[in-house]
Amino acid sequence: MDKDNQERQLSGYMTVRQAASILGVSSSTLRNWDRMGKLRAFRHPFNGYRLYLQTELEKILKNVAQGVKSDAKKFI
Repeated sequence: MDKDNQERQLSGYMTVRQAASILGVSSSTLRNWDRMGKLRAFRHPFNGYRLYLQTELEKILKNVAQGVKSDAKKFI
């Protein structure tokens, strides 16, 4: 797989730092949520780093903003 193809396939994913910044939490909190099963992380195919789907993060933010208690409580 060439580098351009790989970048296209990973374009919808965010690093731990990026995801934590968007959600307003620390990177450690995000890693803990992953270990606890509150948020699913995918692994980079070459380096094994955690990656988060941008669409999932946007869904969480939307639900929290709308006051959806089931998802909001899950992350408290």
